[in-house]
Amino acid sequence: MGENFEIVREGELATTPEEYWDAVTTGNGGWLWPMEFEPRVGGAAAFGGTITAWEPPHHLCSRMDGEDGWFNQVEHTVEGREGGRTRFRYVHSGVFTDDWENQYDGAAQHTDFYLHTLGQYLAHFSHRPVVYLSTDAPAASNSPGGFTTLRAALGLTAQTSQDDTVQVALPLGETEAVVDYLHPNFIGLRTGSAMYRFFGRNAFGAPVGVAVHHFDADADAAAEQKALEEWLTGVYA
Repeated sequence: MGENFEIVREGELATTPEEYWDAVTTGNGGWLWPMEFEPRVGGAAAFGGTITAWEPPHHLCSRMDGEDGWFNQVEHTVEGREGGRTRFRYVHSGVFTDDWENQYDGAAQHTDFYLHTLGQYLAHFSHRPVVYLSTDAPAASNSPGGFTTLRAALGLTAQTSQDDTVQVALPLGETEAVVDYLHPNFIGLRTGSAMYRFFGRNAFGAPVGVAVHHFDADADAAAEQKALEEWLTGVYA
């Protein structure tokens, strides 16, 4: 048997409820990963889930149910505010079946990073076509210093701070980027046409992960995927 969990986040973003709704229903590839929703209560959601609330642009909820009381649910509640801002409440709830504290800590930290990335998407790339790709680093990255190794490979130093504009060594070459998120277990880099997300999942017993949101319809996803995988292999050789 598992134990229930609930992760709640609330905040405001400089966007409209309609833009927020589009981002979490049809624009997920721009900040999370691509997924589709059947737009109605009872409709299909990602990973075999079901839509339990569909009230555009204010209330979205999807849920997956399993055996022995297991479930996983994600809910967005959205309200407009003066000045073109939107208030949101995000709730991720369900059951963790083992290693509760580690799973909760990992999920909570990932939630903060994903919601930050949502804000970046809405501020800089909303409604732009996106090419999404992701991969895990080699198994050697699942070590206490795994994420530190990647940070060094990017060219980030101990003096680098969040919101700095830096030259970074990305898989397709060195480029200028804004360090939009900097945490011991996560790094977010934003260029003029892409967001690079680096996940120090070694902190939670898994390999380091990387996701790229490329806002260029002509981006060569296959070439970039290959370059990313080869780069990570070199980093952890």
